[in-house]
Amino acid sequence: MRAIGGLRRWRRNPLRRTTDLVEAWVALVALLLMLAAAPLVGTLVGGAAQQTLQRSVREQHRTRHLVTATVVRKLDRAPLDTDPETSSARDLRSRVLAEWTGPDGSAHREVAIAGLVSPHAGDRFAIWTDRQGRIVARPLDSATATTHAVLAGVGAALLTAGVVECARRLIVWRMVRRRYARWDRAWEQAGPDWGRTGTGS
Repeated sequence: MRAIGGLRRWRRNPLRRTTDLVEAWVALVALLLMLAAAPLVGTLVGGAAQQTLQRSVREQHRTRHLVTATVVRKLDRAPLDTDPETSSARDLRSRVLAEWTGPDGSAHREVAIAGLVSPHAGDRFAIWTDRQGRIVARPLDSATATTHAVLAGVGAALLTAGVVECARRLIVWRMVRRRYARWDRAWEQAGPDWGRTGTGS
């Protein structure tokens, strides 16, 4: 908004300085960059992120497999899970000793997190594994990947606009510093008795 405010310096005025006009041009260029370059950068970054994330989604869905595990027995809650403030989020999951067969046919018997409130021996639940049957995280879905890509694009656009505004402010700040320096030199040339009667000025 400050960039838009700088445009008023184009108005014809006998007191308008050259630096005022330069400041107006800087404001216009900054505004055009914010309106054109920032969305363009956001679109490019978002598109690149979308391609990369969707490639990752396809790769994860190709290499991760949903298998059915069988509960051998329920295990006690891990020592790190004793925090009462965070335990409510874990109430629907339980640590169990389970066995399953991996996609390659290998048998596994390990500790797993089951989406069961009160698991009993013989209960079945689904887990994600790699090709060798090792437990892995759930694969990223396409909608989540798209959301991350959109956020990356919006973030890049906002960052670009912020950089443009910072550059505009820096340029204006330097112009003001030079203006003050010129004023200081003019006052020094006028002398300490400037404006007094009888001093010859």
